[in-house]
Amino acid sequence: MEVGFLGLGIMGKAMALNLLRNGFRVMVWNRTRSKCEGLAEHGASIGESPAAVVSMSKYTIAMLADPSAALSVVFGKDGVLEQICDGKSYIDMSTVDADTSSKISEEITKKGGRFLEAPVSGSKKPAEDGQLIILAAGEKALYDEVIPFFDALGKKSFFLGPVGNGAKMKLVVNMVMGSMMKALSEGLSLAGSSGLNQQTLLDVMDLGAIANPMFRQKGPAMIQGNYPPAFPLKHQQKDIRLALALGDENAVPMPVAAAANEDFKRARSLGLGDLDFSAVHEIVKATGSWGDAV
Repeated sequence: MEVGFLGLGIMGKAMALNLLRNGFRVMVWNRTRSKCEGLAEHGASIGESPAAVVSMSKYTIAMLADPSAALSVVFGKDGVLEQICDGKSYIDMSTVDADTSSKISEEITKKGGRFLEAPVSGSKKPAEDGQLIILAAGEKALYDEVIPFFDALGKKSFFLGPVGNGAKMKLVVNMVMGSMMKALSEGLSLAGSSGLNQQTLLDVMDLGAIANPMFRQKGPAMIQGNYPPAFPLKHQQKDIRLALALGDENAVPMPVAAAANEDFKRARSLGLGDLDFSAVHEIVKATGSWGDAV
């Protein structure tokens, strides 16, 4: 089965590689062509544009940075809409808001194509290991057809109903995740300021009711001030911002998420946007006065 893949960032590159490893023929495209070359070494072909990829593929998957990029790839020059038609399907796995997803869906289906949104929960390592959680919504028959793709990319997929529900679920998940990261940052900072050993704090939490993989994975690197980007901070802030807009739309108060968003915005303004989202710890840490953790 041949599939097109648009967008080879941290997540997209790992996902496309997993498709290749699972025996799929893959045609890739990225705005920066050099990012395609590593995948070509693994057997991928390279498309000159999103339209070219769609023209050669029954199914095209997109994994793009934000709503602006998702819309540009579909509606722009040499974009998806120029070649989408009856018999072709578009699966957008980018994290966008529900309005963006609905707009793309509407135009794809007007051209006779089929559409599924399928944002993922997970960062670089789960993407590399094929352990993502896939949050799909749209045409159920198309979802059933592309399960082989999802099985190569993730450990579990959910079908959530009409277009928009996948986007909303992903934003809620990432809003909670960003708020938890701010809370962890404050906890580490408070421990350090109080003369406590920060690693011991992580060990204590890992044995209790709030134990979770994110604290376990991110905490030690945060103590060291080391933030290799598994999930860039700029994308986390974008997701919280979109979640807050969803909260406004539904009149849901979200003061915790709003406070977290301010710290993530400040981190971006200080040039931390391309680091891992755990680098928000630097903003919280900057207000403390402790020395090295004991």
